[in-house]
Amino acid sequence: MFASVAGFNEYFEQKEIKHEGVDCLRLLNEIIAGFDELLEESYFHYVEKIKTIGSCYMAASGLAPDRQASRDEWNHLSELVLFALAMEETLKEINRLSDQKFLLRVGIAHGPVVAGVIGATKPQYDIWGSTVNLASRMDSTGVSGRIQVPEATRKILAEWGFILELRGEIFVKGVSG
Repeated sequence: MFASVAGFNEYFEQKEIKHEGVDCLRLLNEIIAGFDELLEESYFHYVEKIKTIGSCYMAASGLAPDRQASRDEWNHLSELVLFALAMEETLKEINRLSDQKFLLRVGIAHGPVVAGVIGATKPQYDIWGSTVNLASRMDSTGVSGRIQVPEATRKILAEWGFILELRGEIFVKGVSG
């Protein structure tokens, strides 16, 4: 999952011109810390924060398949969607308190990934693969205030009872079909 705070970069650029960049970083930290706090809830125990990239929050679920019961194969995916919805609520509350109007733009995809730690100094845990690239593309081609998923993910989520709205065909670079 990639969840971007849509409009934050433009907001930062405007504030930076007025030498208020530090205030923007404080607000961004409040937003990211709010998202991090959600991970402390037992309901989101399959969700793992991978990293933040500017105002984009990257998380994944199902990285420990031995913790999942086979009958609930996609429980972690539905949990990730619920986490994204909780992130939206957290952002709404921060917006209310800070008099802002940021929206979350989320991309989610499911499938295999490769995970590992890279680097000798400041080593970083990360995940890679076509699933990660697809989730990133779902975010970058998505609509602010919405969660975008590819068709294969939509089918699984529909089986879990999620109501999904089709946008129609969207060109996604590097994805065929």
